[in-house]
Amino acid sequence: MKRPSPRGTVTAVIAAVLCAVLMPVPATAAPPPPPVPTASEAQWIDAGTVVWKVTATPGARQELDYDDGRLRLAPTRLTAAQRAAYPHLKDLPAFAVDTRDRAHARTALRGRLTATQRTAGGTLLAATGVQTQGVLDDLYSARAAKASLGPVFTHGRPTLSVWAPTARTVALELDGRTVPMERDDASGVWRVRGPASWAGKPYRYVVRVWAPSVGKTVTNKVTDPYSTALTTDSARSLVVDLADPALAPKGWAGLTKPPAVPLRNAQIQELHIRDFSIADRTSAHPGRYLAFTDSGSDGMRHLRALAAAGTSYVHLLPAFDIATIPERGSEQATPACDLKILAPDSAEQQACVARTAARDAYNWGYDPLHYTVPEGSYASDPEGTRRTVEFRRMVQSLNGAGLRTVMDVVYNHTAASGQDDASILDRIVPGYYQRLMEDGSVATSSCCANTAPENAMMGKLVVDSVVTWARQYKVDGFRFDLMGHHPKANILAVRKALDTLTLRQDGVDGQKIVLYGEGWNFGEIADDARFVQATQRNMAGTGIATFDDRARDAVRGGSPFDADPGVQGFASGLYTDPNSSPANGTPAEQRARLLHYQDLIKVGLSGSLAGYTFTDTSGREVRGSDVDYNGAPAGYAARPGDALAYADAHDNETLFDTLAFKLPSTTGPADRSRMQVLALATAALSQGPALSQAGTDLLRSKSLDRNSYDSGDWFNAIHWDCRDGNGFGRGLPPAADNEDKWPYARPLLTNPSLTMGCRDTEGASAAYRDLLRIRTTEPAFGLATAREVQKALSFPLSGPDETPGVLTMRLGDLVVVLNATPAEQGQRVPGAAGRTYALHPAQAAGSDRTVKRSSYERSSGTFTVPARTVAVFRAG
Repeated sequence: MKRPSPRGTVTAVIAAVLCAVLMPVPATAAPPPPPVPTASEAQWIDAGTVVWKVTATPGARQELDYDDGRLRLAPTRLTAAQRAAYPHLKDLPAFAVDTRDRAHARTALRGRLTATQRTAGGTLLAATGVQTQGVLDDLYSARAAKASLGPVFTHGRPTLSVWAPTARTVALELDGRTVPMERDDASGVWRVRGPASWAGKPYRYVVRVWAPSVGKTVTNKVTDPYSTALTTDSARSLVVDLADPALAPKGWAGLTKPPAVPLRNAQIQELHIRDFSIADRTSAHPGRYLAFTDSGSDGMRHLRALAAAGTSYVHLLPAFDIATIPERGSEQATPACDLKILAPDSAEQQACVARTAARDAYNWGYDPLHYTVPEGSYASDPEGTRRTVEFRRMVQSLNGAGLRTVMDVVYNHTAASGQDDASILDRIVPGYYQRLMEDGSVATSSCCANTAPENAMMGKLVVDSVVTWARQYKVDGFRFDLMGHHPKANILAVRKALDTLTLRQDGVDGQKIVLYGEGWNFGEIADDARFVQATQRNMAGTGIATFDDRARDAVRGGSPFDADPGVQGFASGLYTDPNSSPANGTPAEQRARLLHYQDLIKVGLSGSLAGYTFTDTSGREVRGSDVDYNGAPAGYAARPGDALAYADAHDNETLFDTLAFKLPSTTGPADRSRMQVLALATAALSQGPALSQAGTDLLRSKSLDRNSYDSGDWFNAIHWDCRDGNGFGRGLPPAADNEDKWPYARPLLTNPSLTMGCRDTEGASAAYRDLLRIRTTEPAFGLATAREVQKALSFPLSGPDETPGVLTMRLGDLVVVLNATPAEQGQRVPGAAGRTYALHPAQAAGSDRTVKRSSYERSSGTFTVPARTVAVFRAG
């Protein structure tokens, strides 16, 4: 996912028994406190151990200085268990906390804390701040992990609880008055129980705590990380019981869901709530949750048509409380330009949109504020619980349309950290919830302030939040943003918690909830540097899928990060229909790369199985894991369903825009439409789940914008009515992420070959739905085991004589030919001669006249398929 420029095993170690504590020795007079350090390079990993990269000095002493004393340190070595828990610290010097001082650890953690090195005479040699996540987990998390946090109602009375072990005091600010809270010293949880009259009241916590980011004790007024409801713009939390019948839409308790679809068979539409309806003139609630209740709108009619063809899930981009959108319509800015009259290649549209982007109603939403409350800007009224009711009505309506609902969840980072107003977790337990670098600074490899789900209470927050969305909002699946930044153990804990939910007790069958995410391997935790990550390779065999970028890149060509966007691929004309880009190389280089791309796509069609064996285009017998993808194995899955196939998603250019950059500029609308369907077919006809961005079947464009997270409605809205165009030619895309591509974009935006008519958009959508019908009605596309795939799936023409630009797949009684070339192709399949095959009924009776020209010659076993066409044949 892309993010604003400002803005993945091991859980934290929990000691079962602390070291024996001896009677402390009376402290000697303490030297003056050192200056407040600007870095925190010491790490207190458990009650008895500190790791600090400090230069050893003969006769020097190391200590932890705190407000009321000091803890003595002595050199030691990390145990095998500690090195395993903290692999990134295993080679650093370690120090043992004197057993006589350990009883003071809880006190020391509630104020200023400095690691010091002094000479025997007291001269300060070194000083640094102290990272305390490990010791906080060691001392508190065993009890805290069992606590119910946030507002919890018992017999109508609420108890409010917040974990703040380092706070000096915590009080509840409720409806204009302050109420003291009581600290549980064993868990670090502060609680207060109130009367039934507290229900619906606004509140915040008043937390007095040492904040290393500013080097002083602060008093923070902070909303509840476990909020269940909010006032407008998240100014206050609300004391709300989500089980209150008043918040349930009619029929909610007995909601009937569409039949559950196993993840390996899931066909998913990725959809942004505002994009869905903001430009839909037939919607009574544009841009809102309630737009999904407008059953007669163009958008809902299209979703029902996709569901009837086989789409099973709608994946909603983040819909939790978002930090960067003003929630009241009256406070949302709009571009002060008549955008529709400007030239299709003008820079004026993007400039006008950019001027209001920070204050408009638009953002993808990958900037979480409160993880477990619906976003208020999508509600008819952001004040109070209307958003809860309307989110539930949205889920109810989607289920009624035959679609299950997936939520995109973003627990890997926060919108801000430190003392920023948009920082919540870090203002309650400073330095705990964020992942810190060696010097104590917050890691930002996500382009935002990373969280640390490897720490017990952040991991607990992830699990608790997901379970709440599942139980209280009946969400059917979760897509984890940057899942590789989570520990594998954390994601498995989510799976385990969901699996305990039952229809009888919880109103949902948790075992049928699907999970998938981005298993990318990068950043400070790359290659399991700190814990076993939830990456593509590591999640294989868990039943939790990861996005498969291998086949995606082969289909599109190049990578999303190419300087020249004209690098072609299988579905964009490489070698067989070359463009003018020098980045594609010589014809010989193009041919070689295309054939390698075809091997990558074969692996993708197998479900990216690591152990799937086939003959590659050089004639070698290989496994999926033997095929190279930029130095990594192409095949990484253990079973179908481990890898999620896709040709486009919200990140990077839409599929149409990618093909605009890559297909020859003279390629006409009809051929562009056909190549779009062919690209989608590589995902839809693969083993395992597949995802496409909403509107892609309608040739959706964002006017070549590669990162539209904050590009407003003008570039992002879906146009369900083909007469409104497909979004192409709405001006040059925003400069911030696209200006370096403007020289390539400008001539395309005025090219009549890219003006798509209703025949093109509606034809592409109908052809895609035909493929969905084949995918979801033919059991061979949903095989359950790697052994079944190996037995049923083959590429009979693979080898040194394989036709560049054509893939022929045999799957049980089916033969699939993907002809990406601009010419008709005949494929003679060994073993097919004498058998009877016919074009699949879904295509034979479908709307695509071209595919109906496909033919089969029984005597020779030859399948003939028109140019730029995917044809599925079934044995008679």
